[in-house]
Amino acid sequence: MADAVHIPDEAETRARWGAFAWTAENAEQAKKVIARYPAGRQQSAVMPLLDLAQRQVGAETQTQGWLPVPVMEYIADQLEMPYMRVYEVATFYTMYNLAPVGRYHVQVCGTTPCMLRGSDDVFSACKNKGLVKGGTTPDGLFTLTEVECLGACANAPMVQINDDNFEDLTYDSMSAILDDLAVGKQPRIGPQIDRQTSCPEGGPTTLKEMVGENHDYRGEWA
Repeated sequence: MADAVHIPDEAETRARWGAFAWTAENAEQAKKVIARYPAGRQQSAVMPLLDLAQRQVGAETQTQGWLPVPVMEYIADQLEMPYMRVYEVATFYTMYNLAPVGRYHVQVCGTTPCMLRGSDDVFSACKNKGLVKGGTTPDGLFTLTEVECLGACANAPMVQINDDNFEDLTYDSMSAILDDLAVGKQPRIGPQIDRQTSCPEGGPTTLKEMVGENHDYRGEWA
Protein backbone atom coordinates (compact mmCIF):
# COMPACT_ATOMS: atom_id res chain seq x y z
CA MET A 1 0.00 0.00 0.00
CA ALA A 2 0.96 3.64 -0.20
CA ASP A 3 3.51 5.15 2.13
CA ALA A 4 2.07 7.02 5.11
CA VAL A 5 0.97 10.54 4.26
CA HIS A 6 3.07 13.40 5.56
CA ILE A 7 1.01 15.38 8.05
CA PRO A 8 2.02 19.07 7.87
CA ASP A 9 3.52 20.88 10.82
CA GLU A 10 0.75 21.66 13.33
CA ALA A 11 1.85 25.25 13.93
CA GLU A 12 1.81 26.01 10.20
CA THR A 13 -1.52 24.26 9.81
CA ARG A 14 -3.12 26.24 12.62
CA ALA A 15 -1.70 29.48 11.28
CA ARG A 16 -3.27 28.80 7.89
CA TRP A 17 -6.53 27.12 8.87
CA GLY A 18 -7.18 28.16 12.46
CA ALA A 19 -9.78 30.70 11.39
CA PHE A 20 -11.65 28.30 9.09
CA ALA A 21 -15.36 28.99 8.71
CA TRP A 22 -17.98 27.99 6.20
CA THR A 23 -18.54 30.14 3.18
CA ALA A 24 -22.04 31.61 3.11
CA GLU A 25 -23.13 28.99 0.58
CA ASN A 26 -21.63 26.10 2.51
CA ALA A 27 -23.06 27.37 5.79
CA GLU A 28 -26.52 27.05 4.28
CA GLN A 29 -25.69 23.60 2.93
CA ALA A 30 -24.41 22.52 6.36
CA LYS A 31 -27.70 23.61 7.95
CA LYS A 32 -29.63 21.56 5.40
CA VAL A 33 -27.48 18.51 6.04
CA ILE A 34 -27.86 18.74 9.83
CA ALA A 35 -31.61 19.21 9.48
CA ARG A 36 -31.91 15.77 7.89
CA TYR A 37 -31.36 14.16 11.28
CA PRO A 38 -33.73 14.19 14.29
CA ALA A 39 -33.04 16.33 17.33
CA GLY A 40 -30.19 14.91 19.36
CA ARG A 41 -28.80 12.99 16.39
CA GLN A 42 -27.01 15.83 14.65
CA GLN A 43 -23.68 14.04 15.04
CA SER A 44 -24.83 11.73 12.25
CA ALA A 45 -24.07 14.60 9.87
CA VAL A 46 -20.33 14.27 10.46
CA MET A 47 -19.54 12.44 7.21
CA PRO A 48 -21.28 14.83 4.78
CA LEU A 49 -19.88 17.82 6.70
CA LEU A 50 -16.36 16.43 6.45
CA ASP A 51 -16.85 16.02 2.72
CA LEU A 52 -18.22 19.55 2.43
CA ALA A 53 -15.28 20.95 4.39
CA GLN A 54 -12.76 19.04 2.29
CA ARG A 55 -14.32 20.45 -0.86
CA GLN A 56 -14.19 23.99 0.55
CA VAL A 57 -10.50 23.56 1.38
CA GLY A 58 -10.01 22.21 -2.13
CA ALA A 59 -11.73 25.22 -3.68
CA GLU A 60 -9.51 27.57 -1.68
CA THR A 61 -6.30 25.73 -2.58
CA GLN A 62 -7.19 24.65 -6.14
CA THR A 63 -6.65 21.02 -5.18
CA GLN A 64 -8.81 18.00 -4.45
CA GLY A 65 -8.91 19.16 -0.84
CA TRP A 66 -7.92 17.84 2.58
CA LEU A 67 -8.91 18.11 6.24
CA PRO A 68 -6.57 20.14 8.45
CA VAL A 69 -7.00 19.54 12.19
CA PRO A 70 -8.56 22.99 12.82
CA VAL A 71 -11.18 22.23 10.16
CA MET A 72 -12.12 18.98 11.86
CA GLU A 73 -12.26 20.82 15.20
CA TYR A 74 -14.62 23.34 13.62
CA ILE A 75 -16.97 20.54 12.59
CA ALA A 76 -16.72 18.93 16.02
CA ASP A 77 -17.74 22.22 17.63
CA GLN A 78 -20.67 22.67 15.27
CA LEU A 79 -21.95 19.15 15.93
CA GLU A 80 -21.16 19.33 19.66
CA MET A 81 -19.10 16.16 19.61
CA PRO A 82 -15.58 15.36 20.81
CA TYR A 83 -12.89 16.15 18.27
CA MET A 84 -11.53 12.62 18.56
CA ARG A 85 -14.85 11.21 17.32
CA VAL A 86 -14.54 13.34 14.19
CA TYR A 87 -10.92 12.33 13.75
CA GLU A 88 -11.85 8.65 14.04
CA VAL A 89 -14.27 9.02 11.13
CA ALA A 90 -11.80 10.97 9.00
CA THR A 91 -9.05 8.39 9.52
CA PHE A 92 -11.31 5.40 8.82
CA TYR A 93 -12.50 6.36 5.33
CA THR A 94 -10.05 6.87 2.47
CA MET A 95 -12.38 9.45 0.90
CA TYR A 96 -10.98 11.94 3.42
CA ASN A 97 -7.47 13.29 2.94
CA LEU A 98 -5.46 13.98 6.09
CA ALA A 99 -2.67 15.80 4.26
CA PRO A 100 -2.56 18.13 1.25
CA VAL A 101 -3.00 16.50 -2.14
CA GLY A 102 -2.69 17.73 -5.69
CA ARG A 103 -5.34 19.08 -7.99
CA TYR A 104 -5.94 15.51 -9.13
CA HIS A 105 -5.88 12.72 -6.55
CA VAL A 106 -5.12 9.56 -8.51
CA GLN A 107 -6.30 6.59 -6.43
CA VAL A 108 -5.27 3.31 -8.04
CA CYS A 109 -6.96 0.12 -6.90
CA GLY A 110 -4.36 -2.54 -6.14
CA THR A 111 -6.70 -5.21 -4.81
CA THR A 112 -6.69 -8.71 -6.35
CA PRO A 113 -9.16 -8.27 -9.29
CA CYS A 114 -7.41 -5.12 -10.48
CA MET A 115 -3.97 -6.64 -9.88
CA LEU A 116 -4.85 -9.71 -11.96
CA ARG A 117 -6.12 -7.53 -14.80
CA GLY A 118 -3.21 -5.13 -15.02
CA SER A 119 -3.01 -2.62 -12.19
CA ASP A 120 0.78 -2.97 -12.38
CA ASP A 121 0.59 -1.46 -15.88
CA VAL A 122 -1.50 1.40 -14.47
CA PHE A 123 1.13 2.05 -11.81
CA SER A 124 3.84 1.91 -14.47
CA ALA A 125 2.03 4.54 -16.51
CA CYS A 126 1.78 6.75 -13.45
CA LYS A 127 5.46 6.24 -12.60
CA ASN A 128 6.55 7.14 -16.12
CA LYS A 129 4.58 10.39 -15.86
CA GLY A 130 6.47 11.32 -12.71
CA LEU A 131 3.91 10.18 -10.13
CA VAL A 132 5.31 8.53 -7.00
CA LYS A 133 3.11 6.43 -4.73
CA GLY A 134 2.28 8.40 -1.60
CA GLY A 135 3.60 11.67 -3.05
CA THR A 136 2.58 14.74 -5.00
CA THR A 137 4.28 15.87 -8.20
CA PRO A 138 6.47 18.99 -7.90
CA ASP A 139 3.96 21.04 -9.90
CA GLY A 140 1.23 20.19 -7.40
CA LEU A 141 -0.91 18.61 -10.09
CA PHE A 142 -1.06 14.90 -9.16
CA THR A 143 -1.04 12.88 -5.96
CA LEU A 144 -0.80 9.10 -6.33
CA THR A 145 -2.30 6.74 -3.75
CA GLU A 146 -2.82 2.99 -3.79
CA VAL A 147 -6.20 2.07 -2.32
CA GLU A 148 -8.27 -0.99 -1.56
CA CYS A 149 -11.25 -2.14 -3.65
CA LEU A 150 -13.30 0.69 -5.15
CA GLY A 151 -16.14 -1.57 -6.21
CA ALA A 152 -15.67 -1.70 -9.98
CA CYS A 153 -14.17 -5.20 -10.16
CA ALA A 154 -15.98 -6.14 -13.38
CA ASN A 155 -14.21 -3.23 -15.08
CA ALA A 156 -10.76 -3.83 -13.60
CA PRO A 157 -8.23 -2.32 -13.56
CA MET A 158 -9.57 1.04 -12.52
CA VAL A 159 -8.66 4.28 -10.79
CA GLN A 160 -10.65 7.01 -9.10
CA ILE A 161 -9.48 10.54 -9.84
CA ASN A 162 -11.25 13.06 -7.61
CA ASP A 163 -14.94 12.22 -8.13
CA ASP A 164 -14.62 10.21 -11.34
CA ASN A 165 -13.90 6.55 -12.09
CA PHE A 166 -11.79 5.44 -15.05
CA GLU A 167 -12.07 1.76 -15.86
CA ASP A 168 -10.83 -1.02 -18.18
CA LEU A 169 -7.45 0.65 -18.19
CA THR A 170 -4.24 -0.22 -19.98
CA TYR A 171 -0.82 1.38 -19.83
CA ASP A 172 -1.66 3.49 -22.88
CA SER A 173 -5.13 4.61 -21.78
CA MET A 174 -3.89 5.55 -18.31
CA SER A 175 -1.06 7.54 -19.87
CA ALA A 176 -3.54 9.35 -22.12
CA ILE A 177 -5.79 10.22 -19.16
CA LEU A 178 -2.86 11.77 -17.28
CA ASP A 179 -1.79 13.67 -20.40
CA ASP A 180 -5.29 15.11 -20.83
CA LEU A 181 -5.55 16.19 -17.21
CA ALA A 182 -2.11 17.78 -17.34
CA VAL A 183 -3.21 20.15 -20.11
CA GLY A 184 -6.66 20.85 -18.67
CA LYS A 185 -8.67 18.49 -20.90
CA GLN A 186 -11.45 16.30 -19.54
CA PRO A 187 -10.73 12.65 -20.39
CA ARG A 188 -13.49 10.19 -21.04
CA ILE A 189 -15.00 9.05 -17.74
CA GLY A 190 -15.87 5.40 -17.09
CA PRO A 191 -14.83 2.43 -19.26
CA GLN A 192 -11.99 3.11 -21.67
CA ILE A 193 -13.13 0.31 -24.00
CA ASP A 194 -16.23 -0.20 -26.13
CA ARG A 195 -18.84 -0.90 -23.49
CA GLN A 196 -21.45 0.94 -21.48
CA THR A 197 -20.87 0.87 -17.70
CA SER A 198 -20.18 -2.83 -16.95
CA CYS A 199 -22.08 -4.32 -19.90
CA PRO A 200 -20.20 -6.82 -22.09
CA GLU A 201 -17.59 -5.36 -24.41
CA GLY A 202 -18.99 -4.88 -27.90
CA GLY A 203 -22.63 -4.86 -26.86
CA PRO A 204 -25.25 -7.16 -25.32
CA THR A 205 -24.82 -10.93 -25.45
CA THR A 206 -28.34 -11.71 -24.19
CA LEU A 207 -31.80 -10.20 -24.76
CA LYS A 208 -30.53 -8.81 -28.03
CA GLU A 209 -34.09 -8.35 -29.28
CA MET A 210 -34.47 -5.57 -26.72
CA VAL A 211 -31.61 -3.55 -28.17
CA GLY A 212 -32.98 -0.41 -29.73
CA GLU A 213 -36.20 -0.48 -27.72
CA ASN A 214 -37.16 2.75 -26.02
CA HIS A 215 -35.87 2.12 -22.48
CA ASP A 216 -34.35 4.57 -20.09
CA TYR A 217 -31.17 3.78 -18.14
CA ARG A 218 -33.12 1.97 -15.40
CA GLY A 219 -34.58 -0.52 -17.83
CA GLU A 220 -38.03 1.05 -17.53
CA TRP A 221 -40.19 2.23 -20.34
CA ALA A 222 -39.33 5.85 -21.15
